[in-house]
Amino acid sequence: MTGKHQKIPVGISSCLLGEHVRYDGGHKYDTLINTQMADIFEFRPCCPEVAIGLGVPREPIQLIRTETGIRVRGVHDPQLDVTRQLEDYGRQVVAEQTDICGYIFKARSPSCGITGVATWTEQGDEASQDGTGAYAAALMNAYPGLPVTNEDYLQDPAQREHFIAAAVAWFHRLQSGSG
Repeated sequence: MTGKHQKIPVGISSCLLGEHVRYDGGHKYDTLINTQMADIFEFRPCCPEVAIGLGVPREPIQLIRTETGIRVRGVHDPQLDVTRQLEDYGRQVVAEQTDICGYIFKARSPSCGITGVATWTEQGDEASQDGTGAYAAALMNAYPGLPVTNEDYLQDPAQREHFIAAAVAWFHRLQSGSG
């Protein structure tokens, strides 16, 4: 595929590798990712919430629909608003990681979810399940076309093969200088 020793660099949510970085101090180790996918990819782990200075454990965050758009705020402390920090960090990663060939995000995360993230009203009612995490949105907007997926999509063999093929193609474009 890419040579015997060279793996394809792919960004990934740290919790999927078993790192204890989640708001509750836990992780979301994914066996498929850490076995089959690890043979193909050189993982570049990142937890954007930790990267912007939120501790472990920490106040959980959620997407809130406001009059001015979606905000990422604390569940118990609505004064905690990390929207801008997550967006800025997404753009920073794009600027620093110019060689990544894909990204595996944590599904349904208010920072990393690529689709289907719960959004809430300012009054605390669930508004929809159509949100995108702030970090993921910023990264995808700044890096258009980058192959992205999450651990749920990777469970489907067709979607897994599509992601792998897209990341391999991206890798070859970068290697040839046309990417």
